[in-house]
Amino acid sequence: MSVAKPIPPALLRWAQNVVGPVHLVRDVSHERANSLVWHLSCATGKVFAKVAPDAASFARDTRALREVAPGMEPGTAPLLLAADPLQQALLVTPVPGRTAKTLSLTRAEQRALHRQAGRWLRRFHGGTGELSPQDHADAVAEVVRAAAGADNHLGRAGALIAPEGHRTVQWHAAALGRLGPLPAGFIHGDYQERNWLLDTDALARVFGAVDLERARPHAAVADLVPLACGSWVGQPDLQEAFLDGYGRALTAEEQWALRCLCALDAASAISWGAPHGDLEIVARGRATLARLEVQVA
Repeated sequence: MSVAKPIPPALLRWAQNVVGPVHLVRDVSHERANSLVWHLSCATGKVFAKVAPDAASFARDTRALREVAPGMEPGTAPLLLAADPLQQALLVTPVPGRTAKTLSLTRAEQRALHRQAGRWLRRFHGGTGELSPQDHADAVAEVVRAAAGADNHLGRAGALIAPEGHRTVQWHAAALGRLGPLPAGFIHGDYQERNWLLDTDALARVFGAVDLERARPHAAVADLVPLACGSWVGQPDLQEAFLDGYGRALTAEEQWALRCLCALDAASAISWGAPHGDLEIVARGRATLARLEVQVA
């Protein structure tokens, strides 16, 4: 059982300067050590205070909250109340609903959830004209960086990945490097059911998403990697529903890129998950490589 993390006094004082006296603080951080999030109750309602794990995450989260979240449907994305660069802290509004991963849904409800998730993501990604020339350049650089990172993942994993797995990852990294420009978007960066919320109290079952600290310009298809390696495995109807909500099919180049990015994600998952004792993420990585090895052969 994890031990609740106390809110730093300086963070609480800063939050109270923004929202007024806080009468209840509840730790809602994830299990990982660098997750620092608290639910604060005050006279005006409830807010979340979070400390970013590093400067890059703070910058990404802040930009997404300032530039992208306000353009989403009301109540479907957190809104920024205040940011403190010195503490790398953010104060944000809550998004109504329960985490989708905790809900017991029928098959039809699961398809409806993924259709809503696709619709939300298309709006978050934005249109081509909403990205600056620098954003497009950054998106290309992210793909190049992903391909180049294969050797680092494999080096850290070592014997945790069998020789055929090494070859699979290297093959897909090389294939990714040969692809031309891919449709770009402002991606969420961790788009999976643990970050999806569904407000089941609303008649329309309103969908929302949180945790924007990995949001950045990238190939739009990069946001589908957690789903392709997780929820969609063996469930093509969920992928079909998602893309229906997204409003377009993947291009041939994006389909290749998704396979390649999944291989790189698998190597990353194994190299990180094993030393950190995360057996679930290691198993996911191994299963992904096994599927891709068969396809390569």
